[in-house]
Amino acid sequence: MKIVKNDLFDYGLKIYQDEDLFKFSLDSILLAEFFEYKYGINTIVDFCTGNAVIPLILSTKTKSKIVGFEIQKSIFKLAFNSVLLNDLEDRIKIINANIKEALEYLLPESVDAITCNPPYFKVNNGSLVNESKELAIARHELTINLEEIIIMAKYILKNKAPIYIVHRPERLIELINILSKYKFKVKKIQFIYSSFNKRAIMVLVKATKNGAEGLIVNPPINILEYKSFKNIFEERK
Repeated sequence: MKIVKNDLFDYGLKIYQDEDLFKFSLDSILLAEFFEYKYGINTIVDFCTGNAVIPLILSTKTKSKIVGFEIQKSIFKLAFNSVLLNDLEDRIKIINANIKEALEYLLPESVDAITCNPPYFKVNNGSLVNESKELAIARHELTINLEEIIIMAKYILKNKAPIYIVHRPERLIELINILSKYKFKVKKIQFIYSSFNKRAIMVLVKATKNGAEGLIVNPPINILEYKSFKNIFEERK
C-alpha cells in the first residue's frame, strides 16, 4: 500500500488515499452534492463509505451527525484517519462492518437520510472480477447486493426519509423495481454524461420511504463542462 494525503478538491479538507489501489471517484462527489440539506436531518448514514469522501463533503454542508459503514479493514483505516485528520471525529463516525449488520449499531427507524455509492457489478458465472480483493469488493456485489442495501435502508430510515444512491444507468430499472418492492417512491433522477453525444455514464436517484407519488427528472449534466463540482446542482436550479 502507498498511502498519500491529498486535498479533497476545493472543500478545504484533506483525505488519505491508497495511491496504488483505492481512490475516491467522481460519482461519490456528485452523490454528496446531489444530497438535499433540509431542516430536521440530524443523522445521516453513508453505506459503502470507502475512504469517507461522502461523509467528509457532507460535513461541509450540514451539522448533522454522519455515520459511515465500510466493510474492508484497510479502507476503513483510511476513512477513520481522514476523519481524525480533519478534526471531525465529533461529527463523523466510521464503522468497520457489513451494512447487513447496521441494526447492531443503529436503532430501527432512527436515521433521517442515507447516501450510498454501492458496488456496481453483479457476480454471475463468468463475471470478470478484479484480481485485487479490495477493488473486487468495492466494485462487485461480493459482500452485499442492491436488494440487501435497500432492505437495510428500509429498516433504519424514519418514515418518509430519503435514500440517495448513485449507480450505472443500465441498472436503473432494476433499482427502481427494488425500491418499489420495499415501498420507496422515486422522487428525483439525475443523469450524468461525459458527452451529450454519448450515453449517460451514471445516474443519481433520490427515493423516499413510503413517499408520495411525483417524480422530477433533472436536466442532464455534462461533467466536462465543469471545472468544479462544488454546488453543481445549486447552480442548475
